[in-house]
Amino acid sequence: MPDIVSLVDEGLGNSSYLVDLGDQRALVLDPTRDPSGYLAVAERRGLQVAYAVETHLHADFVSGSRELAARGATVVAAAAGGLEFHHRGLGDGDEVDLGGLRLRALATPGHTPEHLAYLLSDGDAPLGLFSGGSLLVGAVARTDLIDPDQTEDLARALWRSLHERILTLPDDLPVYPTHGAGSFCSAPAGSERTTTIGREKAANPLLRAPDEDAFVKLLVGGLGTYPPYFGRLREVNRRGPAIYGPATSHLTPLDVDAVRRAVDDGAWVIDARPVAAFAAGHIPGAVSIQLRPAFATWLGWVVPDGVPLVFVVDDDQDRADLVRQARKIGYERLAGELAGGEAAWRAAGLAESRTPLLHPGGIDRTGLLDIRQAGEYAAGHVPGARSIELGALANHAGEVRGDVTVMCGHGERAATAASLLERAGNDAVRVVVGGPGDWAAATGQPLETTT
Repeated sequence: MPDIVSLVDEGLGNSSYLVDLGDQRALVLDPTRDPSGYLAVAERRGLQVAYAVETHLHADFVSGSRELAARGATVVAAAAGGLEFHHRGLGDGDEVDLGGLRLRALATPGHTPEHLAYLLSDGDAPLGLFSGGSLLVGAVARTDLIDPDQTEDLARALWRSLHERILTLPDDLPVYPTHGAGSFCSAPAGSERTTTIGREKAANPLLRAPDEDAFVKLLVGGLGTYPPYFGRLREVNRRGPAIYGPATSHLTPLDVDAVRRAVDDGAWVIDARPVAAFAAGHIPGAVSIQLRPAFATWLGWVVPDGVPLVFVVDDDQDRADLVRQARKIGYERLAGELAGGEAAWRAAGLAESRTPLLHPGGIDRTGLLDIRQAGEYAAGHVPGARSIELGALANHAGEVRGDVTVMCGHGERAATAASLLERAGNDAVRVVVGGPGDWAAATGQPLETTT
């Protein structure tokens, strides 16, 4: 069995895989945009990345295949995907000779129309299945990302792909999915990242559906919302994203006057500092998105595509990580960062906004707004709390007026919501640092659930 190294993007909930082909070459499957992690693993092992393999046109991240191709890799992808850059296009049953190992493409439409899974074999002995977005751990990937009118047809195609192609493979075959826990492509998945065919037959609730109609009803009924950039990135990946090369990611320092000019010209200020720092003082109109693994998701969900972005960061925050996260969801107009941080803005005598922070046990439930996902809200919320998902609030912030106390699970998303409300002109906004569970623990009162 070749060494297969999982590289997990915790923020997007996805896994890429580096496969040691045994001849000083490696294959990388479903790479995200920044190639440095794959190249570092390959270098430590004395390997050259020879192949970058795509299971489908990704909607949730910009592919790194072109970056790896610029360093000598051959891109392997579905011929039906219509990629507009050099690649080796495969159809159902086509194989790639990996020098002792073989990679066989299995047409598995459903998550996307062009979707391929790949069976890795040594001779005739199957070694593992890279299932992409077809079979996940305890789930399958959603089928509503192409067009609402195609959701049911793709769900039916996925049923056939699973039962006619994937579940006919040996029960002990390891399965390496791309989407996993935390991915909005998943519908939904558990916390583990790999599985086997037999384990999914026994435990996957979607595979226990008695027939195709029941499967479609169960799958489609469990689909939640997803970020708007999902509607753009398939085409970015089909056409081929820009290649940045090996240059270190950085942010250009901008003085206070340059930031003010940028804002006057339409730039958005993104305050990536921790919530407490943002609350203590921030540029009026700045959007709070704390730099953390989920930074990219919320940047892409609440900030319009294509606007120039100016960032406020603390001295100890990782600028390179911020740039990588922005680029991996296709945000490329990164104007720079406020030189000297918020202290420079304050020293210039310019106005600042402040946001009160509240302990969960001390909140007044009047005007309480829970901005978590609908499933989180249903599972347990403070009685009387109003529910508006953060992603929906981005387009309706101007409609939420009066005193508002915003709550999420910890405080980071609530700060984002509060900043959007402030940006829309509401200056009576507070943020709860904690979540419903903290409120219940502090007050001794039960949470409310909905079905």
